[in-house]
Amino acid sequence: MEFLSEYGMFLAKAVTILAVVLAATAGVVALSSRGAPGRAKEHLEVKSLNDKYRETAQALRSAMLPPPLAKRAAKEEKKRLKAEAKQLKHQPETGRHRLFVLDFHGDIRASAVNALREEISAVLAVATAEDEVLVRLESAGGMVHAYGLAASQLQRIRQRNIPLTIAVDKVAASGGYMMACVATRILAAPFAVLGSIGVITQLPNFHRLLKKNNIDFEQITAGDFKRTLTLFGENTEVARQKLRDEVEDVHALFKAYVIENRPQLDIERVATGEHWHGIRALDLKLIDELRTSDDYLMNASGERDLFEVRFVAKKPLLTRLLAAGTQLRQSSTRFWQSDQEPPSLM
Repeated sequence: MEFLSEYGMFLAKAVTILAVVLAATAGVVALSSRGAPGRAKEHLEVKSLNDKYRETAQALRSAMLPPPLAKRAAKEEKKRLKAEAKQLKHQPETGRHRLFVLDFHGDIRASAVNALREEISAVLAVATAEDEVLVRLESAGGMVHAYGLAASQLQRIRQRNIPLTIAVDKVAASGGYMMACVATRILAAPFAVLGSIGVITQLPNFHRLLKKNNIDFEQITAGDFKRTLTLFGENTEVARQKLRDEVEDVHALFKAYVIENRPQLDIERVATGEHWHGIRALDLKLIDELRTSDDYLMNASGERDLFEVRFVAKKPLLTRLLAAGTQLRQSSTRFWQSDQEPPSLM
């Protein structure tokens, strides 16, 4: 008991110290932000992937050479790049088409759509029909309205007749596939998860528990179907049927959207809510090619100028800490076991 008491005191002190450190850190961050009012909290970052691949290859080549030869090779490479830059200064038009690379990592609420819309707006301001946009997509789906908006953002690219490639290295299921189907071409890794063209809604009901404990629940609505199934009231068969009808209607809209963008699909075969790995998805025509985004980009770098475009919005420290906790919780839950609020494309 003495050991437990001492351990408890130690734990309490440790938690207190941690809380003080976090509070002090938050204060420093807040003061530093106030001290630099001109610093942009939202900005666009553009990175040349051609330079990245070239520098990576050069670093490996240098490591493989004896030190004197590596030093000489580095000087020659620096001289060559300087000459290239000088030539481009006088002849800015290289004749090479551009490939703009965007990333979308989707959560249940498709929170990344805020950055996606800014990135697409920036790309559309400069891209032409000879260029291409590649989106590295990773999402297991989520809320209908959120992923509907995300898919609509991708439609903006297609409406400008700019080729759109979607690369799925891990998962594009349900709402994620709603986005992917917009593409001119879909690439996927052999064991990426795709499909799940279905809709789900579920919620617990505590009516019997409340009734057992003599707790009343009152709800006043105007309109027969303002509320169908509830958490605390007694659900009726009429309400259940109404919700079933709504879910079926969303599913019908989902299927119509997919087939509009990928008419080659046997929609009744693939719209069962099932998901498939890339190898099987190719047979079902859910995708067009088995290929990773890395392989596609490295091959394209020899013919195109590659630009990675990322919209960065600086968030408060507390928001970032909460987001990290949420991400940790979500990472331990498989997407097909989710119990989020209805309706969802999961």
